[in-house]
Amino acid sequence: MFGVLWLVLAIAPSDRMDWLLENGLTAAALPLWLWASRRLPLSDRAWIQATLFLALHTVGSHWTYSEVPAGDWVKEWFDLSRNHYDRLVHFSFGLLMLRPMRELIIHEPRRFSPSLIAYLCVSGVVVWSALYEILEWVVAASVDPTAGLAYVGTQGDPWDAQKDMGLAFLGALIAAAYDWRGDRVARRH
Repeated sequence: MFGVLWLVLAIAPSDRMDWLLENGLTAAALPLWLWASRRLPLSDRAWIQATLFLALHTVGSHWTYSEVPAGDWVKEWFDLSRNHYDRLVHFSFGLLMLRPMRELIIHEPRRFSPSLIAYLCVSGVVVWSALYEILEWVVAASVDPTAGLAYVGTQGDPWDAQKDMGLAFLGALIAAAYDWRGDRVARRH
């Protein structure tokens, strides 16, 4: 299903250079993800969450994050100063990708305390979020400045990268709290 969505949204994106920049990481990461999952099978829940995140990302890359229509509608409804679709995707990275990362990192959860698992997984999300922001900066500084600005998508906010990482952290904390509770209940039985 993700492949179909990706192909449909690859047709006539609003900014082809931005689309290429956004999808370069997806094109590189997806084969690695599939390779790793064959050696370390993931649950259906982890696959669904990863696919939902990739779908949100793909929608953002089709329109450029700052121009996604759903973000514009929210902007108008709440009289906001900017389109916050990118913030939703960064929050979703933490919320949705914690479980797949957890399953790739921790193969035998009963060997670790629920608190240690939560700490390691939230830390992993924060590290990947920071690496993405650094990569985004490097790519933007290396390519055509106009395309780089669309790719970074700060929309005039000098604290954009920090807010994006903070939202990924918040999403990861919520997901980790949910999993932590489930781990504690499972250990009682």
